[in-house]
Amino acid sequence: MSPVEPVPAPSTTVAIAAPVVALRHVVAVLGRFPALAGASLEVQAGEVLLLKGPNGAGKTTLLRLCAGLVPLVRGEAEVLGHDLRTDRAAIRQHVGLLGHQNGLYADLSVRENVRFWGRTAGASDGEINAALTQLGLDGRLATVPAGRLSAGQRRRTALACLIARRARLWLLDEPHAGLDADGRDLLDDVIRRAVGAGATVLVASHELERAKALATRIVTVAGGLVHNESPDDAGADRGGRV
Repeated sequence: MSPVEPVPAPSTTVAIAAPVVALRHVVAVLGRFPALAGASLEVQAGEVLLLKGPNGAGKTTLLRLCAGLVPLVRGEAEVLGHDLRTDRAAIRQHVGLLGHQNGLYADLSVRENVRFWGRTAGASDGEINAALTQLGLDGRLATVPAGRLSAGQRRRTALACLIARRARLWLLDEPHAGLDADGRDLLDDVIRRAVGAGATVLVASHELERAKALATRIVTVAGGLVHNESPDDAGADRGGRV
């Protein structure tokens, strides 16, 4: 009788999802100044990553690089699977950047601004209306030109645009600036909802106590990137230079 052949064990290989952001030794230059000088960072899907550090440390440049708005001088960078060296423009429809300028057209109404940015991502009228309602911008306020809004209302309008665009990666630069207490609470709720719906968030902020409550991880930007394991470790610098 021939020996019984052993049955191969079932494969236990598990596919590992690619990071949403993968930066390796990236250099980005503003004028002649290297705003990022060999920084490396990986961000996984569903993270809320807090970038902290002094003014001029490179936080805004890092966000704009991830949005495809700053050219990569050296190193390797992929965002949502797109190579930033060769394919910067392709990621822009999947990324939402909320910076200091808000990106609103002053002569368009609140609704027209949200509709304009929502349409760039194929948003329906229902999705546009839902974004307005979520940010408390429906009703009379929806017809007001953006140029006549308060700073907080402009910030909320910009957030509604970002929601309507269904961005997969949210890049937020001092997002709480210009918002009152209710507006800040609303923003935090919007971020949590976005992450619950599958988005990944990078937020640069000096308001660390509020931002820590949202963050799943903290990175310090200061000439390089120093990784801290959790919001509780923000001041400990337990990680090494990435």
